[in-house]
Amino acid sequence: MNITSVSTFVFVCLLLLIWLLPETQEVAEVKPTEGSVNRDAVLARVATEKRLSLIKAWEESEKSKAENKAHKKLSSVSAWENSKKAAVEADLKKIEEELEKKKAEAAEKIKNKIAAIHKEAEERRAIIEAKKGEDLLKAEEQAAKYRATGTAPKKLLGCF
Repeated sequence: MNITSVSTFVFVCLLLLIWLLPETQEVAEVKPTEGSVNRDAVLARVATEKRLSLIKAWEESEKSKAENKAHKKLSSVSAWENSKKAAVEADLKKIEEELEKKKAEAAEKIKNKIAAIHKEAEERRAIIEAKKGEDLLKAEEQAAKYRATGTAPKKLLGCF
């Protein structure tokens, strides 16, 4: 049973009680000796009280319906808000994960570039060392040739 059907049931029960109780109570209070004029006044007052009670019960029922309706709509807005927040937070987490992935990829590229630079530097060092070894060997061979022939080099250290 939902809130609306319960409040409608309560309203109907209140109406029946209000409709039945004031007549029985007021009729019991009427003294038979007072006459028909007094009886008519009492009956009019009973009818007025009954009408006012019905109006008050209707008003309370309508207020209850309005409160239930507002509560339902507020709950719906809260659910909407929570779902939208969850979706945005999921988007944020996805973006953060993508950024972390891009950061890791960029770091890997930088490390690879550093490794390539280091490799090229080692190759250049090796070429220089090999050239140095060749030049030293060539100088030793030239010196041995000059010693064997007894001649002096034409260029002496290149600074004279």
